Amino acid sequence: MKKLLYLSLLLTFFACKKAEQPSSELAKIVGDYYEDQLKLNPTSATANGDNRYNDQLNIDFTDSHRALVKETLEKYASEISTIHREDLNSNDQITYDLLSRDIKLGLEGLSYPENLTPLNQFYGFHLTFAQLGSGQVMQPFKTVKDYENWGKRMKKGVAYLDSSIVYFRKGIKVNYVLPKALVIKIIPQLTAFAVKDIKASTFYGPLKQFPASFSEVDKKRFTTEYTTAIQNEILPAYARLAAFLQNEYLPKARTSTGISALKNGAAYYQYLIRVLTTTDKPADEIYQTGLSEVKRIRTEMEKTKNAVGFKGTLAEFFQYMKTDPKFYPYKTPAEVLAAFHAIHKKMEPSLKTMFGRVPKTPFEIRQTEAFRAASASAEYFQGSEDGTRPGIFYVPILDAKKFNITSGMESLFLHEAIPGHHYQVSLQQENSDLPKFRRFGGNSAYAEGWALYTESLGKEFGLYTDPYQYMGALGDEMHRAIRLVVDAGMHSKNMTREEAIKFMMDNEPLSEEGTIAEIERYMAIPAQALSYKIGALKIREIRSRLTEELGNKFKLSDFHDELLKDGNMPLDVLETKMNAWAASKK
Repeated sequence: MKKLLYLSLLLTFFACKKAEQPSSELAKIVGDYYEDQLKLNPTSATANGDNRYNDQLNIDFTDSHRALVKETLEKYASEISTIHREDLNSNDQITYDLLSRDIKLGLEGLSYPENLTPLNQFYGFHLTFAQLGSGQVMQPFKTVKDYENWGKRMKKGVAYLDSSIVYFRKGIKVNYVLPKALVIKIIPQLTAFAVKDIKASTFYGPLKQFPASFSEVDKKRFTTEYTTAIQNEILPAYARLAAFLQNEYLPKARTSTGISALKNGAAYYQYLIRVLTTTDKPADEIYQTGLSEVKRIRTEMEKTKNAVGFKGTLAEFFQYMKTDPKFYPYKTPAEVLAAFHAIHKKMEPSLKTMFGRVPKTPFEIRQTEAFRAASASAEYFQGSEDGTRPGIFYVPILDAKKFNITSGMESLFLHEAIPGHHYQVSLQQENSDLPKFRRFGGNSAYAEGWALYTESLGKEFGLYTDPYQYMGALGDEMHRAIRLVVDAGMHSKNMTREEAIKFMMDNEPLSEEGTIAEIERYMAIPAQALSYKIGALKIREIRSRLTEELGNKFKLSDFHDELLKDGNMPLDVLETKMNAWAASKK
């Protein structure tokens, strides 16, 4: 009996030890998967700081490429089916769940003809191409090899632009086309590249910044190669695409607003909700949540309006904040950037009490490049894992004199910069304990949910002391709540573009120009805007519940560290992980 008991205990010990150890089989599968994904998406490798594929570019919307994606996903679906999830340790179970989800959704996505609209005014290769070729963002230009890599990639970029025309035409044939309002916005983006002076071209940038180590021979070689390509290949390709969209595509573009107007559009929208919110919430539930949040935030806005002594309506208060000269103090872009640096300095002391872990990746604040500023929003661009490329907070400043301080500058910095995207992305990339599949992947609900959640920390950071900055923060929160209404409304309830614009302007202090740009963004990228509020609500819900459960054992810095420690994951997986963390504290 004793022998049997001893044997049982021994087996239990080894079983536990096995469960503690990472699975080498799973590690190989996810490692291979990550490498294959880089081969399929070489610009993603460049964005991640992996320079092995800097000379390559895949036209990712072609039928042949989608077939290769399908083949790759099916291969890994077969391989992961041999893994028994219950035999994995807790961290590997997260990896298993993430990979399984990625494969499943990837295969499902291929059933929808999204490749027939290969670009839009917000996300498209026509913009990425210019960013790469500018020499200012992710494509490196430090060595002769770097310059040779771009020489090869830029020629493939021309083929990419031309192939867009082919697939736009395929979309016309089956009536799967973009709304006219969006097409109208793409055309000037393309024509803007038609500069008369070649040296004024965005693509000429690398020729203005040759490393000091370059020989005169190399400088001459690249100058000849690049200028010839820009003049004879790149700029004509942009011109061809612009002419096609203007003359052939625009007359065939649709007058409807949402994707539910397209074949299988309702199913596609629900699919996008699953992808981008990592939930199975029906569109109608999201719509109703949005209405509820709009009502709650309006109440807080009314309180703030009354607190500053404004006697008019909320709409009149919005107008006051948009028009009073005192809210427009800046004269130059440098002054705007300096104001964001001042916000960083003001809240920096509180970071030590709110976070135990901080990123090593450098951080910069920059003005958005002129070639994309007109259609750009403030954004964060990730740094490289080795720290050679900083994380960058980009601020579009078309006219500094029109930059309004009540627009939510403090909340914007918390969201896009610190501790929002910079902390979340950098800590994830720097965590070498995670497989690369997780270090450089993720979903919008976690990333944008976290960033929006950090906006709610403003008072804890010593910000929002100015009621107008707080009103700006409420405006930003309202903005994300409105998104639930108008995004779900346009794509599932036949809300028109004009109705969505009116709803947004009735409920937040946004200019008509800014409102139109936002609504057209949601038209172009359905469901993406939902992820912010859905993710933030879940994180706040988890924090509130665990604060109550743990009482004096709850420490906010530990909560934040744990939330970010294992990187981006679906919201249900995150909640399970945080529950386990809380249980270990009891």
